[in-house]
Amino acid sequence: MPETLIKVDLAQSPYDNEMIHNRWHPDIPMAVWVKPGDDFVLETYDWTGGAIKNDDSADDVRDVDLSTVHFLSGPVGVEGAQPGDLLVVDLLDIGARDDSLWGFNGFFSKKNGGGFLTEHFPYAQKSIWDFKGMFTSSRHIPGVGFAGLIHPGLIGCLPDPALLETWNTREQALIDTDPQRVPPLANPPMAKTAHMGKLKGAARDRAAAEGARTVPPREHGGNCDIKDLSRGARVFFPVYVEGGGLSVGDLHFSQGDGEITFCGAIEMAGWVHMRVSLIKGGMAKYGIRNPIFKPSPVTPNYKDYLIFEGISVDEQGGQHYLDVHIAYRQACLNAIEYLKKFGYSGAQAYSILGTAPVQGHISGVVDIPNACATLWLPTEIFDFDIQPGADGPIKHIKGDVDMPLSPDL
Repeated sequence: MPETLIKVDLAQSPYDNEMIHNRWHPDIPMAVWVKPGDDFVLETYDWTGGAIKNDDSADDVRDVDLSTVHFLSGPVGVEGAQPGDLLVVDLLDIGARDDSLWGFNGFFSKKNGGGFLTEHFPYAQKSIWDFKGMFTSSRHIPGVGFAGLIHPGLIGCLPDPALLETWNTREQALIDTDPQRVPPLANPPMAKTAHMGKLKGAARDRAAAEGARTVPPREHGGNCDIKDLSRGARVFFPVYVEGGGLSVGDLHFSQGDGEITFCGAIEMAGWVHMRVSLIKGGMAKYGIRNPIFKPSPVTPNYKDYLIFEGISVDEQGGQHYLDVHIAYRQACLNAIEYLKKFGYSGAQAYSILGTAPVQGHISGVVDIPNACATLWLPTEIFDFDIQPGADGPIKHIKGDVDMPLSPDL
């Protein structure tokens, strides 16, 4: 059996575990060291560190302090890793903890982070999903169940000082274009809630004041939310600091492409079994600036899809030039309206798109002025037929069950 190098106690605050951190900074000490070729297990908190509970209230989603996240296990130092190398990470296996066989999906209040469709769903809502082996279903969303594809939403290596400064400078410049925006355009450093692993004292305070938040994906990887990084996947990460500094967290039991609900996917605590190796000088050899990966050979075996198109014309009829973001929004909104015809609330339909193995595709970016994006919804995940027919849709969901909602106070 591989050794578990980082353990977490779900009853303990992640702030009390020095092998956990929630910022990116080159001065964060390695939590553990391994050698190329080693395989090992890291346990992880859910991304909120236990702030969201298995209950029928969305108050915790409404009130969660997003400046604390994400809680990551690591950094793992790899002996011999030097800047310019590629760190090769094989995800050998990944799973839920035996003492936590459930996960959550939710929408943040627009005032506290919002989300992809926050104008349509401005208040906090939550659905709880129970795990039964490789399958999941929710008491809050009847009539649907599917196989999971467990993956880390967030995995990456530590930045060097120059890269960290680049991140903070460019993101602050974006914030400065509209500093009062709700939700904000980006998330600047916040020392008050930073957890810097083993770093202590004045050095910790200095690093916390400039440590990059873990919210977005960046050149080093980070919060990319790629659902195909499941068991059997291989990732090639650029190395920026000695040892690499690999960290992982934000595990998902399942997710639709785009993680559109933001408190997205089915979030869970769990563990990752991985193996590491190095390609010396690999960044220059292959011209790599961002990670590349080979996907998992294991995917849910769904064959039949309904595909919803969206174009770069917004809800008000405004024309946008080849805007894929707008186009994918419209594809999602079209799918939500369709599912509502079968009795789902808009929130339930939105949650399905964020949690199920939905595929998102950029289908066209050359035919001016409209980009076309598509959302592929697997029909086999439903307990009833959702295909269009001459007789029209049947309301299979009667509306007696819905997701908990917590309006802003």
